Amino acid sequence: MENTLFIALSRQMTVRRQMDVVANNIANMNTTGFKGEKMMFVEHLVRSEGSGSVLGDKLSYVRDIATVRDTTKGDIKQTGNPLDIAIAGEGYFVIEGRTGEQYTRNGHFQMDATGQLVTGNGDTVLSDSGQPFFFGPTDTQITIAGDGTVSTENGPLGRLKVVEFESEYGLQQAGGAMFNANDGNPPKDVEFPQIMQGALESSNVQPIIELTKMITVQRSYDGARSLIDKEDERQKTMIREMMKQT
Repeated sequence: MENTLFIALSRQMTVRRQMDVVANNIANMNTTGFKGEKMMFVEHLVRSEGSGSVLGDKLSYVRDIATVRDTTKGDIKQTGNPLDIAIAGEGYFVIEGRTGEQYTRNGHFQMDATGQLVTGNGDTVLSDSGQPFFFGPTDTQITIAGDGTVSTENGPLGRLKVVEFESEYGLQQAGGAMFNANDGNPPKDVEFPQIMQGALESSNVQPIIELTKMITVQRSYDGARSLIDKEDERQKTMIREMMKQT
């Protein structure tokens, strides 16, 4: 295959992966606590072995090297629901998921049939002692203080566990606004969390910007495809001309 086709194909492949990232951002623009992502690209230079020059011509390919998460905070919106909780400062709630501890800024919690505080998926919300929260039949007035202490009219039940990481970029997305941590990036407790009851942090995705990106990415993909089609037709024409001459 000609170098022109290789270069155009490298662009087309990376643009397609970029479209997947943009589409995921748009799909989660209403997901509470979601953090948008973007791709990083580099120019990859390769010496052309077929060049007649001593040093060789440089062929410029495009290559995606990473997906980077936007860790900026989303807007906090009041909901009035006492079990909706937002983190105004740094940190993540700790959730006991099916595969171990997970982390999220999505504080849209609820009470399950047993009176346990859980996420929308039914996973356990943990206290700073590593225990779940259970509400009794007489616990009707639930209050959550600014430091994360959960109480009812019958007394305090514990404090929400809020942790932070040395590198938020090291967190691995586990779906929606949920994240996993690795051994090299352990959580540490936030000593003075800033908690807001009756509020939720919105996704930080900006729909207009993402839709504009989607249009730009689609045009780039179409442009690479057009170049491939033209190069393919050029080669076919060249072959036909050569066959006529023979």
